[in-house]
Amino acid sequence: MAIASIIRKSASSLCPLAGRLVRSQRVYSTSIFNALNNHSNFYCPPPLGTTFSSFRDFSSSKRPSSDEALIRVIESEVKCASETDDHDRVEEVPKGFPFEIQDNPGLQTITLKRSYQDEVISVEVHMPDLVTGRTINANDDDGDDDGGNKGNQSCIPLMVSVSKKNGPSLEFSCSAYPDDISIESLIVKHPEHSEDQIAYEGPDFHDLDENLQKAFHKYLEIRGIKPSTTIFLHEYMINKDSKEFLLWLTKLKNFVEA
Repeated sequence: MAIASIIRKSASSLCPLAGRLVRSQRVYSTSIFNALNNHSNFYCPPPLGTTFSSFRDFSSSKRPSSDEALIRVIESEVKCASETDDHDRVEEVPKGFPFEIQDNPGLQTITLKRSYQDEVISVEVHMPDLVTGRTINANDDDGDDDGGNKGNQSCIPLMVSVSKKNGPSLEFSCSAYPDDISIESLIVKHPEHSEDQIAYEGPDFHDLDENLQKAFHKYLEIRGIKPSTTIFLHEYMINKDSKEFLLWLTKLKNFVEA
């Protein structure tokens, strides 16, 4: 009897400890369950019978919600850009246009090529600058009313190179406005000079004698750099800008979806 009493007393004293262990285990399991619910990226082993390849496909198919939102926004932009008239418009090259057009998708420039007598003429045409300049109002002391300010006109940057066989070349930096072409700088480039040599580039073009400036404008006009050419280039480059924007959006969408 005494032995049975001791065994019952020992068992009763172990029950609270066993109960605490069970409750502790239940709380621990519950905390893991909550963690799995609260953290979608918490690793969880695949179910029994799931092969590694099928589990890999399952895990790789899950996309973060932020990516899904980004894709939806890009798709909206693609739809908006596709509805414009510029992206699919085909610019008809005007009759007598003196240059061959080299236009590579994905680049922000096109190149014009032609031969004139013993010269090779190359023109790098950049995207138009459509940002208007500052607005001149009645309170501006230095404003003019003669329409001569070109700050609010779009322009196309041109880099014109006129070269002769095995000789130096003339390189003009120009700004082509709808009704005028402005020469910003003029340099003589020698093929024997390396890139790390700093050559004398001459004075600022606008500091040259006015007659010399006019003569160089005529020089470029004879070689095809004239308003009738740049008017077409304005339309062509605006069209290219729309196409390149749509292509850029498509590449973004493909990357995020991959």
